[in-house]
Parts: sequence; structure tokens; C-alpha cells
Amino acid sequence: MTARLSVAQGAALSIGAVLGTGLISMPALAAAAAGPAALLAWLALILLSAPLAWTFAALGARFPDAGGVATYTGMAFGRWAAAAVGWCFYFAVPLGAPVAAGFTGGYVAGVLGGGRTTEFLTFLVLAATTYAMNWFGLRVSGRIQLVLTGTLAALLVVTVLAALPHLDTANLTPFAPHGWSGVGAAAAILVWGFAGWEALSSLSAEYRDPRRDVPRATLIAVAVVGVLYLAVAAVSVLALGPALAGSRAPLADLLAIGLGGPARPVTAVVAVVLTLGAMNAYFAGASRLGVALARDGALPGRVFGGRRRSLTFIFVTGVGCALLPLGLHTSTLLVTGCFTLVYVLGTAAALRLLPRGWSRVVAGVAFVAVTGLLWLNGWPALFSLAIAAGALIYQAVFSKKGGQGGEPLVDQQRVDGPEPEDHPLPVAAVSGQVVEG
Repeated sequence: MTARLSVAQGAALSIGAVLGTGLISMPALAAAAAGPAALLAWLALILLSAPLAWTFAALGARFPDAGGVATYTGMAFGRWAAAAVGWCFYFAVPLGAPVAAGFTGGYVAGVLGGGRTTEFLTFLVLAATTYAMNWFGLRVSGRIQLVLTGTLAALLVVTVLAALPHLDTANLTPFAPHGWSGVGAAAAILVWGFAGWEALSSLSAEYRDPRRDVPRATLIAVAVVGVLYLAVAAVSVLALGPALAGSRAPLADLLAIGLGGPARPVTAVVAVVLTLGAMNAYFAGASRLGVALARDGALPGRVFGGRRRSLTFIFVTGVGCALLPLGLHTSTLLVTGCFTLVYVLGTAAALRLLPRGWSRVVAGVAFVAVTGLLWLNGWPALFSLAIAAGALIYQAVFSKKGGQGGEPLVDQQRVDGPEPEDHPLPVAAVSGQVVEG
């Protein structure tokens, strides 16, 4: 079976994964932490995303595999390290999906009413839609993502242009009302908005020509994400001023200033498109990673040994996580802690796997930056260490001999071909073959 992703589709998935829900509430949360100085945190994260994205693109181009960062970490440090990274990313996805939908639910509830009930129903609709899109594979979800990303970019450009006449440089004073430590606190929050570059590494084997197409798609995505993020963040600070920190729907407030009249229905649509694009990309990458981990003995094959089984686990677990009594701020930090640990180990693997030269230098810059971000994340980062420990315990107690880190983790014909549940087979845990059950 041939790979399905074109450069345009891959760039759209990347943009959707990274841009995602960061623009829905992040401008307000960052402003609450740092005031106008949050713009420095935005700029720092944009500059960080370039070497981070390029590092994962370089790895994906050289070693295209559905295991993504888990594969690279296994190649560099062994299969136990691969399992730890794989668990951190995989289990962060169902925990993060309700957070992403929670930001959007606030916008939808503002239009329809219903409070928490509407927010939960919004999550269910978004998760079910994403589940259905990915059930049929990347041929469907990749094309839909192109439409979602184009619509999203157009809506954000309209939002920025509408607010331009209302910019006021007086809103930059006082610049750092919470001190310079607030910039670090804002950066820790904003990691949520820049997570996503690692998700697409699990799709590298799906490109028609990974060595050529992965870097191209990544460069397009970095440029689009950087411009849109900085534009919306700057306009939010300059147009909304102190009111930004207390805003629950900053995009709605921007449109209300620029266009007048009821803007919430429009921004609710923007929020839904943003969230659906992000969830689509993460569900696509994580469902394949689950199969890879099962094949490699890092997860039980009976539950995760097929793309649709792995996808179903993500969906069901996401619904369960949505019912947990956790605030959005706490859940956000728990998820970003997991992703940041994935970045740390993934960039460390790049330092061993990429050839000497600029690629390794860029990976070194990314490694130093994400290590600092892990420290800024604070105590919630301990959650990621607990998940990594769980992976190691599973390997030691339950896992039979898994595949070696340097071997391909997934046969793409099996991942996107007929589902094993349609043709039940005995469990097989032979290295080099997808685990069935």
C-alpha cells in the first residue's frame, strides 16, 4: 500500500497539531501570568519551535517510522527508553483531548448556554468526529485537514485585520507587572500551544517520499504557525490591554472590537475548527504509535495491536479523563510536562543519531531549550516521570522480549490495511510483525 500524505496534507496536519487550541485561551492565560511581557514568552517559544521542528523533521526524514519519537529514542538508548517516551506521548493524548475541548467548550457555551454540560457535550462531539475521521485512515483525515487548516488561516487573518485599527501602544505599560519571573511562568503555560511537532513524526512513514517531503512540510508549517501565533498574540495585547488577562474568549473580544455586534458565534466556529484540527492530528499520530508500542512489547497487543483498537482506546480513555475533577490549568501543565519530557529525550536521541554538522547543532539548541522548559513546568512534570516509570515497570514485569530499537516498529501495510479485528488471529509477539490479538 502506498503512502498517502502529500506535502500539503502533511503541512496541514502539522499546522493543525501545533496551532491547535493555543490561540483559543493561551493569549489570556499568558497575559495573566506576565502582562504585556508575555509577548517575550510568545517570541521565545516561536524561536524555539524552529529548531525543535527541524530536529524532528530531520529524524523523520532519515528514519521514517510510525513509532516516531519512541523509535528514535529506542535507536539511541534502547527499547526501555523507547517505551518510556512512547507511554508519555501516548497517554498524554487522551488526557489532553478534554483540555483542548474544554477551551473550545467555553466559547460554545457562551453562545448556546448550558455551562459545564455544554462544554462536556462539545468534547464528546469533537472527539467522536475525530474518531470517525481517523477510523477510515489518512486518506480521509488528511484531506479534511486541508480544508480545516485553510478555513482556520482565513478566520485568523480576518480576526487580526479587524482589530488592527484599535491597537494602542499604551497597553504595553506596565510591561512586566509581575516581574521577569512571570515571563518564565507564561512560557511554561505556552508550551501547550507549541506542542505538536513530535506528533507528526509518527506519520513520517506515510509520506510519499519522507526524505524530501517531511522537511518541506515542516518548513511550511513553522512559517505559518510562527506568523499566525505572533500576529494574534501581539494584536491581543495591543488591542485588549489589561482586559486580556481576564478574558475567557480573547478571539471573541478581538472580533467584537473590530467588527462590532455579536462576535461569539463566529469565534465559536474558529474554536471548533482549531480544536478539531489539533485532535485530528494527535489521534492520527497516537493511534499509530499505540500499534508500534504493542508490536515492540511495550503495550499489551490484545488492546493496542491494531490501529482502530488503539484509536478506540484513545477515544474511550479521553471520555474518562473528561470526567476527572481537574481544572483546565492543572490538566494543561500535566499534559505539557509529558510532552516536554518527550522533547527532552527525543532531542537527546537526535544528538546521537543525526550526522555531525548543522543538524546536530540545531538538535543541541533544541535539547538545551526543552530541558529548561521542563524545569519551568514545575511539580506537574513529576506526572510525566510517573508515566515513564510505569512504562519501565511494565517492561520489567509483563513484557516479553520486545523488538530492538533500531528495527522498524510498524509494517504500514498492516497499520492502514484491513483491521485485524475483522479477521481474528492468534496473538503473535514476534519481532518484525505487528502484534495481533
